[in-house]
Amino acid sequence: MSDRRVCAVIPAAGRGSRLGLDIPKIMIEVAGGVTVWHLLHRRLRPWTEHVHVVVSPAGEGPFRDLAADEIARGTVSVGVQDEPRGMGDAVFGAAPHWEPYDAALVVWGDQANLSPETVRRVVHAHRREHPAGRPGLTLPLVPMPDPYVEYELAGSALVRVRQSREGDECRPGGLSDVGVFCLSTDGLAAAWEDYLARAVPGAATGEVNFLPFLPHLSRSCGRRVTVVPVTDPDEARGVNTEDDLAFARRAFLRSPE
Repeated sequence: MSDRRVCAVIPAAGRGSRLGLDIPKIMIEVAGGVTVWHLLHRRLRPWTEHVHVVVSPAGEGPFRDLAADEIARGTVSVGVQDEPRGMGDAVFGAAPHWEPYDAALVVWGDQANLSPETVRRVVHAHRREHPAGRPGLTLPLVPMPDPYVEYELAGSALVRVRQSREGDECRPGGLSDVGVFCLSTDGLAAAWEDYLARAVPGAATGEVNFLPFLPHLSRSCGRRVTVVPVTDPDEARGVNTEDDLAFARRAFLRSPE
């Protein structure tokens, strides 16, 4: 994979309703006019050739205004998820944008605490371990005292992803993600279609979503998983509550980037 053949994909159709806000979470201001989008873009820009952001119909206009300069330069594009059908639908509905690239770097749209170093290490590890002809999956994972999502691995295979939101019991100290997933694009859209044909909706949400697709990609499609260890559990903290937003603001003021 050449140095800049990576397309970042940011599903960002969710609103900050738990924060009492009626805007996409990616547009939440962290400090002094700096939004979550600005932080993510700064972290992704050195390691990706293009960034594609998926928003809701209501969020499209405001986001286009926020990212107008980057859109005009052609380094950022915007897609619309017309109904909230989950992260998997958002990512794979954007396939025409990321399929021309060697890898899709999926990043949740509220990861204000993601470090630039983690992005760099993930892209470098994926480039090294999964060159052309050897498609795979690279995951930055961090041990959490009480994980909301837990990844169970056996060697270089991802066996299972436990999700508290679906009623699974996650084990204390288990490995959790930081909202970043790097996937080789070769055959990826076809693997998703194969998964949809056999997927069982989540027990609690009734959704067919993105995270359970990852063990399918590993086990059924034979894609080797590369884990990039992350030591700071704060990187896993998205902006979902007022406490999360206050934490992100304190972190930014300590180390503005």
